[in-house]
Amino acid sequence: MKRRTFNKLSSTVTAGSAILPFTEWLPADPLKNWAGNIEFSTNKVVYPKSAAKMQALVKKIPQLKVLGTRHCFNRIADSQHHLLSTKELNQVVSLDTQTHTVTVEGGIKYGELAPYLHEKGYALHNLASLPHISVAGSIITATHGSGVKNGNLATAVVGLEFIDAAGNLHQISREKNADLFNGMVVNLGAIGIITKVTLALEPAFTMQQRVYERLPLEQLKENFDQIVSAGYSVSLFTDWVHNSINEVWVKSRLDNTANQQALPEFYGAIAATKNLHPIVEVSAENCTEQLGVSGPWYERLPHFKMGFTPSTGVELQTEYFVPQNQAVEAIQALARLGKQISPHLFISEIRTIAADELWLSPCYQRPSVALHFTWKQDWPAVSKLLPVIEKELAPYQARPHWGKLFTMAPQVLATHYEKLPEFKKIVAQFDPKGKFRNDFLNSTIFGS
Repeated sequence: MKRRTFNKLSSTVTAGSAILPFTEWLPADPLKNWAGNIEFSTNKVVYPKSAAKMQALVKKIPQLKVLGTRHCFNRIADSQHHLLSTKELNQVVSLDTQTHTVTVEGGIKYGELAPYLHEKGYALHNLASLPHISVAGSIITATHGSGVKNGNLATAVVGLEFIDAAGNLHQISREKNADLFNGMVVNLGAIGIITKVTLALEPAFTMQQRVYERLPLEQLKENFDQIVSAGYSVSLFTDWVHNSINEVWVKSRLDNTANQQALPEFYGAIAATKNLHPIVEVSAENCTEQLGVSGPWYERLPHFKMGFTPSTGVELQTEYFVPQNQAVEAIQALARLGKQISPHLFISEIRTIAADELWLSPCYQRPSVALHFTWKQDWPAVSKLLPVIEKELAPYQARPHWGKLFTMAPQVLATHYEKLPEFKKIVAQFDPKGKFRNDFLNSTIFGS
């Protein structure tokens, strides 16, 4: 197979002259996001089946946003005008066995891509907790998995193809566009529509997952780095009610013999004797296999199986990233809010993510710990609680997940992202009139 390379940033491919007929627009019932907490401001959605058709639409429509798998909990993907879905752009374009990369259309889901890669003998370095999300949507919001040595999903990107506001098609790569590449991968949908992504691969591997219950909170103070380094990927789940971590999920590669042994005790936590859901009262049926049962990487790195509704479904989500060297203090600060947090919470998750060089990544230039909250769907209560949490985390320069709920002021966000002015210059180059902007971007990024 010939090596697939990207052209220089300045090269463009013009769209064909055909414009989609109006009959291809599919007005729907009120359109909602995955969790149902967001109703989109328009039901005008079109599902192009090629990049060329998408280019034609971009040239025709003055204002629009791109719709992925609708897993964001805020209005980052909302539009009052038109929505272009990448649902039909979900194919593997090429697998390059010389460069060990795969090029895919932006709308493909990780749960669709991963089995294909495994069959070909390849793996991605990491996956998020659920495989139901699209590659492009995950990348532009810096969605992540876990692991002290594992960067977020966007760090696997080595090339992008996207459509700008004029309808032109651009190809950029880490190799050829090093000066701009790190500013364009995590782009919040502001530079255009991601049509193709090229991802770095590694050889396929096998994993196992073990769960431990009731880890004393005091152990985090003494052994945090050792605990989160105990596997390839480690997650801590807590409801902030008790002086302990409810569950510790340790995901280990079977080519690393150091973490394979079944331990009856883990820093004071007891090994689970049955499969568990992060929310202990919920059936583990939709969770990936535990109890040390081996399986391919893509069936162990996520918490939830592709064929099932992940987590609880009807929920809200919030997440903040703090430096790993301040994680224990941040966790202790949240623990002091336990009585305020727990009545509105399903569960919290604590994970590590390696540092990266992507300008708008919450892990930009710092190893990070993500403090995640899965809330009951009561926005009036949660909206009052978030400023309290953000105030407690302010000393740790907490950065919110771009696709989840937060109330942090744009002026505060701007102080946390030193490359934001340079990012705005990139956006101005490819979308000078704000075709891809919406209220979220205008207030959160451009209002700062």
